[in-house]
Amino acid sequence: MNRTLPLLGVTLALLTGCSAGPSAPATLLPRYDTLAQVPLQPGDTPEQLAQAVGGTVLSWPAPDCTGEDCTALVGLNTPSRQGLRALGGRSAQLEPNRDVFGGGGTITARMNGSLNVWSGGSLNAWSGGSLNAWSGGSYTPLPENTAIWQKVGLERAHAMARNLGAGVTVAVIDSGIDLAHPAFAGTLTAPSTWRDFYSGDAVPQEEGVLGQGAYGHGTNVAGIVLQVAPRARILPLRVLGPDGSGDVVMVAQAISYAAQQGARIINLSLGSDENSPTVQDAVRRAAEQGVMVVSSAGNSNLERITSPAALAEAKGTLGQNLLSVGSVDLRDLKSSFSNYAENLEMVAPGEQVASPAPGGRVAAWSGTSMAAPMVAGGLALALGESLTVSVKDLTKKMAESAFDVYNNGANSSYKDRLGVKGRLDLPEFLKNVIRY
Repeated sequence: MNRTLPLLGVTLALLTGCSAGPSAPATLLPRYDTLAQVPLQPGDTPEQLAQAVGGTVLSWPAPDCTGEDCTALVGLNTPSRQGLRALGGRSAQLEPNRDVFGGGGTITARMNGSLNVWSGGSLNAWSGGSLNAWSGGSYTPLPENTAIWQKVGLERAHAMARNLGAGVTVAVIDSGIDLAHPAFAGTLTAPSTWRDFYSGDAVPQEEGVLGQGAYGHGTNVAGIVLQVAPRARILPLRVLGPDGSGDVVMVAQAISYAAQQGARIINLSLGSDENSPTVQDAVRRAAEQGVMVVSSAGNSNLERITSPAALAEAKGTLGQNLLSVGSVDLRDLKSSFSNYAENLEMVAPGEQVASPAPGGRVAAWSGTSMAAPMVAGGLALALGESLTVSVKDLTKKMAESAFDVYNNGANSSYKDRLGVKGRLDLPEFLKNVIRY
């Protein structure tokens, strides 16, 4: 059985003085231990298939499907080998489903304060209109991030990509977000597009208890995207429960849904130790539609990266439209927690990244989960401008434009395992892809 992956601890900065109580527990949809991808034959119906295998049909292909897309996805709590044999020996593919994907964290410190950082408006306004997000060399909305944004060249990037990601939808597939947080005012897609694949409703609100599990993780990730690309739109999709775990089918359905809703970029700050064929199929179909998928590499300090980040080196459209992201500190040294591997494509600063938190707060998290949305936001900046390259080349250009983290012997223990070159460099990337 795949094991879920811990995401690194969170340092909470309580800057508003107010407090939100625990959210109500989620009302779960039926969950399944196993998924079966069953090849279909002419004349098959969902009712017949469900009865034959003793499961629940979760998805059914279009009538004109062909090849590997002509399969049905079936949820099983007791895999019915006899039922599958009754289908005439079809090579149904079984895989574990429940709690295969993971994301979570632990609050390690709390700081009370009276500053209300939202008095100036939402994230959408911080770098737009007449507001200047930089004053005296400091990132004024969240000064805690000044050094991080200086490292990746955010101020210059905003001057280069003046549309700031306008017109670009980024799907954040995560633990949900705090939908009522003032930081997200005017930054989300229409409520009719929101989905909670964990609870089975249209309200992807973060749920849980402050300081436990993944509560606040998705809110932080979405806020990082918007700090990089303030005029992008966030499509919030929930697939992880309060403990930070989620099922294969939830992640796969959210990826497919995001593509259907017109997301140009999908951020997956989550992972599994082993590849899921069902999620891989969902990522492949999204990539074939031109959607770019950014995935975190995992936080176990292992010489391998998690899935779906590990798919980024696949050949063809799938690999072209994916990016895997690890984490470095402000010295451009590998974060102690970050996974690394020869197939890791790039890194970004992932330690103590301040961003919105549930209850109108600000929190600082650490993890490759925080590095990935910086890259997703950078892609959104590019997509908001006139490009000099094709969209399919953007992920390649992003990795190739990275800052060399191996210079002068740095990261010698991880040579060529923190990306082809290394750390996100937004101005260098934009210089190579946008038209002036």
